[in-house]
Amino acid sequence: MKRLRPSVKLLPYLLVAPAVIILTVFYLYPILYNIYLSFFTWNMRGPMKFAGLSNYAELFSGRDFLHTLLNTLLYMVMDVGLVMVLAMGLALFLQKNTPLNRFIQTLSFTPNIISLVSVSLIWMWLMNTDTGLFNYLLSVLGAAPVGWLTDKDVALFSLVLVSVWKSVGFNALIICSALGSIPGYLYEAAALDNASKRSVFFQITLKMISPTLFFLILMNIIGSFQVFETINIMTQGGPSNATNTLIFSIYKQSFEYYRVGYASAMAVVLMGIVGLITIFYFKALNNRVHYR
Repeated sequence: MKRLRPSVKLLPYLLVAPAVIILTVFYLYPILYNIYLSFFTWNMRGPMKFAGLSNYAELFSGRDFLHTLLNTLLYMVMDVGLVMVLAMGLALFLQKNTPLNRFIQTLSFTPNIISLVSVSLIWMWLMNTDTGLFNYLLSVLGAAPVGWLTDKDVALFSLVLVSVWKSVGFNALIICSALGSIPGYLYEAAALDNASKRSVFFQITLKMISPTLFFLILMNIIGSFQVFETINIMTQGGPSNATNTLIFSIYKQSFEYYRVGYASAMAVVLMGIVGLITIFYFKALNNRVHYR
């Protein structure tokens, strides 16, 4: 048997080395260093002092963190739920290849390419309590004005509306592409069996696009935990911490209060929560995905 030269044996490792180095420097090292920082107290100026588990103890003993965590989970549920339901409905409406549908597809994708800063500023004007377009339309209808960004019971849902408006078109186009890949003979067979529209939707359509839905839901869940720009520009976590989420709280603890160790502990907990949700999601739904 012919032996490979050492240079040939090393070639695969050399080819993957750049990717491994980039992942280590920009992903693995920051994660490990963040975990390291969570065991210290540091204000970015003086020396770091070992604090053990005190940052984690303070985290779980305070009401602010639990309230922020609840806000984050509530935002995630509303955002992912509305995006997927509306995207599915829009995709079913747009699946026919007509000039009007192609125009609507282009129009619906446009919000996804607009900067979140610009989007936030536009929606701040729309939701302004005194001069906003939404409250003007409500006044025309004879309804009372709504504190879209100033009412603690409404502000979080207002941020969800911004996220839904920006991302529903992109998700709809992905689902629409998946719908176009379903073999037509399945629907023909269902028509011959006189299957109801409900049965066709749940037994054929949903099952055939389940891998796409599985991926989109997971990406939207992860994305909802990363919401920052809209909160930073539109509400600053208010009113009364009603829109404060984990990512925004980590930013404030780090760069406003200079509590780097406490913020790092919060980041570690957030990483653990996202990991647990992802694992549970895979365990619960992976067997229900229909791979062709």
